Amino acid sequence: MAARLRNMTGVYLSCGDKMLLLYRQGGRVVSDTWVPSAGGHFEKDELNDPEACVLRELNEELGLTREDLDSLRLRYIGLRNAGEEIRQNYYYFANVRPEKAEGLASNEGQCRWVAYEDVLERDMPKTAKAVLTHYLRSGRFDDKLYAAVSDGETYHFIEMEG
Repeated sequence: MAARLRNMTGVYLSCGDKMLLLYRQGGRVVSDTWVPSAGGHFEKDELNDPEACVLRELNEELGLTREDLDSLRLRYIGLRNAGEEIRQNYYYFANVRPEKAEGLASNEGQCRWVAYEDVLERDMPKTAKAVLTHYLRSGRFDDKLYAAVSDGETYHFIEMEG
């Protein structure tokens, strides 16, 4: 049986020692759980440009543009077999400028600024939890791109040299 592909992006925004998380409600694939600050599915014209997708989603969901951010970077590409589909997640990280951090609201659910030490206490999708665990323990201290590949039991992180 041939699996379908589901391509998605997400961006985690930080300001100081806090990360903006979204409690997603009413989503098609993910609902009633904590997810990146903004993100979603690729449009047809974005299939080869995940950054265009994440910037569109960021603007649609939070009203932010690239100019409101410092150091937007693709840091993780997640790959997981979810049964009838292969899920590919492109995770970006950025710092939101302090003057833009106040009062952020999303049309996708409830936004919360969460201290780094409390982020992993939140209930979230498997790949997001694995990526954030790696990021908070080591990835935030480097500038590398990682692949996060699930074998069904755990995630394996591979540095992608380029």
